[in-house]
Amino acid sequence: MTTTPAVEAPRRGQPAAGRVPELQDPLNRYVYHPLAARLARLLQPTGLSPNTVSVMSGLLICAAAAFYTRSDWAAAVWLGFACHLAWHVVDGADGDLARLTGRASAVGEFVDGACDYLGHGVLYVALAIVLDDAIGVWAWLLSTAAALSRVVQSNHAETQRRSFLWRVYGVPWLKTAESDGRPVFAGGGWFSRASERVARGYVALAGWLSPASAALDELLESAAGTRLADMRRRVRETAQRSIWLQKALGANPRTILLGASMLAGSPLWFLLTEAVALNVLLALSLAHHNKVERRLVAELGSTR
Repeated sequence: MTTTPAVEAPRRGQPAAGRVPELQDPLNRYVYHPLAARLARLLQPTGLSPNTVSVMSGLLICAAAAFYTRSDWAAAVWLGFACHLAWHVVDGADGDLARLTGRASAVGEFVDGACDYLGHGVLYVALAIVLDDAIGVWAWLLSTAAALSRVVQSNHAETQRRSFLWRVYGVPWLKTAESDGRPVFAGGGWFSRASERVARGYVALAGWLSPASAALDELLESAAGTRLADMRRRVRETAQRSIWLQKALGANPRTILLGASMLAGSPLWFLLTEAVALNVLLALSLAHHNKVERRLVAELGSTR
């Protein structure tokens, strides 16, 4: 069974997802993204598909999980940390490879996200196993709370990032297909139908978290020419604090926090941070984004 993307891939001249300067933190700009681009160029002649690279990135998370459970081996934590850091590089290389080979699509974006979520699901099970000896059933409850928190936090951070890229630079993504009523996955079959439901659920969660987002997107969709350029410039001007919050809720700080927590002897501190502190930050980010988006809807709608 084959799946065909129903949305347009980024056009020549459009930035790669996350490669615009304002969205990059120092780790992405100077370490992960340059290494990912180099890896993609090395993989291009091999014929390896971008989706295969996405699967490889998910396996790196699983390898990190396996190493983190090896309390009998002193080097295991460092190897787990190294695998998790390497995931960031490979996770970026699949998109770079897709663009190099002309295979960028919403389907690839979905596969990339699915591999990330599944891999981290394995990681949270591993963290619960590590913590089980110390706090018993509470380890599983805390790990579950942290994992579910990560899903919501990551959904918010990633969809706001992709929304920014679409609103300011016109880079299409899953939501642009969903809002047009077109299937992201063509070809029929249970896998396509199931994947379509997951993709729509992902976008629906983002819409529920940011209820003013749809109205803002509609304003941009209806604009053209000079007016669209002015609206995009205004969105970019108001996004500076929003972008800082997205970075704080992103994957880079989590990987370092987990590595530090494991080196300190327990995943407890990492799980508590995700389940408590990052949810406080999420609430602040949601309040801020919704306030900014409502203000933009009022401002840009009045200039029609």
